[in-house]
Amino acid sequence: MKPSDTNNARIWVVDDDRSVRFVLATALREAGYRVDGFENARDALDALAQRGAPELLFTDVRMPGDDGLVLLDKLKAQAPKLPVIVMSAYTDVASTAGAFRGGAHEFLSKPFDLDEAVALAARTLGPREPAEPAQRENAATQDDALIGPALIGEAPAMRTLFRAIGRLAQAPLSVLITGETGTGKELVARALHRESPRARAPFVALNTAAIPAELLESELFGHEAGAFTGAQRRHVGRFEQAHGGTLFLDEIGDMPLPLQTRLLRVLAEGEFFRVGGRELIRVDVRVIAATHQDLEALVEAGRFRADLLHRIDVVRLRLPALRERREDIPRLADRFLQAAALRFDAPAKRFAQGSLERLVAYDWPGNVRQLENLCWRLAALAPGEMISREDLDDALAATPGKDSAREAGDDDWDRRLSAWTRAQLELGRDDIHAQARERFERALFDAALEHTGGRRTEAAARLGLGRNTLTRKLGPGRRRPS
Repeated sequence: MKPSDTNNARIWVVDDDRSVRFVLATALREAGYRVDGFENARDALDALAQRGAPELLFTDVRMPGDDGLVLLDKLKAQAPKLPVIVMSAYTDVASTAGAFRGGAHEFLSKPFDLDEAVALAARTLGPREPAEPAQRENAATQDDALIGPALIGEAPAMRTLFRAIGRLAQAPLSVLITGETGTGKELVARALHRESPRARAPFVALNTAAIPAELLESELFGHEAGAFTGAQRRHVGRFEQAHGGTLFLDEIGDMPLPLQTRLLRVLAEGEFFRVGGRELIRVDVRVIAATHQDLEALVEAGRFRADLLHRIDVVRLRLPALRERREDIPRLADRFLQAAALRFDAPAKRFAQGSLERLVAYDWPGNVRQLENLCWRLAALAPGEMISREDLDDALAATPGKDSAREAGDDDWDRRLSAWTRAQLELGRDDIHAQARERFERALFDAALEHTGGRRTEAAARLGLGRNTLTRKLGPGRRRPS
């Protein structure tokens, strides 16, 4: 469908790749738009000075001379209401955040679907409030180490995540990051902070599951000298430490209910008292929370406040599990091996084709963190520069074949559970779910503790639980399995 005559807008396409410029311009012309193409930023700026601004501009990022982000900056100075769609094959946090920070209207990942690009143009040119130029901030120096290699990837889910980070970094909204253990939730929080106007202020992280409940309040809000036994001097809490910046609360689902109430007040009013204190402390902090748990289920179970969930869940970002983006595994593994080589001051090792196929096929219950640890172990222990399938299988302690033994065990477990349930129903039992859950958790915890030699923190991590959750469920009378 062609746009109406009143919407027959002028669109410019700036890209040094002639083929991209041609196919995009052709698709836009077929949709009824008037399109001009430019192979570099200089030509586009010359045309801007001579003919005035178009209604919409597409620009590539990486071009000879001024790149797309420099062009975006100059365009916003001369035509601040011009919507600009930035295109790039390099969809990472730095590119997307740089584009949105510079005032881009949208970020389009290459290769893109032409129908999608035309639809985006139509949406952009439709009825809307004129966009004011984004406020530029002198962000901290770009440091890839802060983002970390876990936030690389070309999978569609990761491209979507990078665009969301780039856009949300500029907005003073609370963000809830969800995802399985080991997916890199803290890295996302750091990227949101690093690309935000708060970048020069502190980023403070706290894993609420790693702090005993009786100490967590003091860690968050601080305490005065003499507030409790052992409090010999004033302690400044994490909220005060993060003033002006970002506070990252990891595993927020494990926070005790009384502290949830205090946290809710701070989020609502921006003020609190230290433990044992009378001075009202006011702070300006952006809170980013993360969890691997189903907070809605915790609300239903009465273990998490619904009003707190609404407060922290203004925007939700979900990190995909590694098995959901298998196409990124080779690149991640190569990055981890290179990092290990730099640390060991040795040539980087490589995965043989068979071992690489095994990496991609593996389910990675520990996600990117597990892959990183495995690569470092192989970098240190594999005998040759080429990592073989045998080296990998030894490191994974895997059974032969593609998880066939595991799948058979799952089927057998399901059959046994169904048979037990039917037997309990025939006996007339009415508390079957409670019995099953108790036996399930007991078997699960005993197996995990046996596997980790009784180390509760490690067992909890392997199970995807917080240590406090595991300790509470085990109770004081449970011992390490013999």
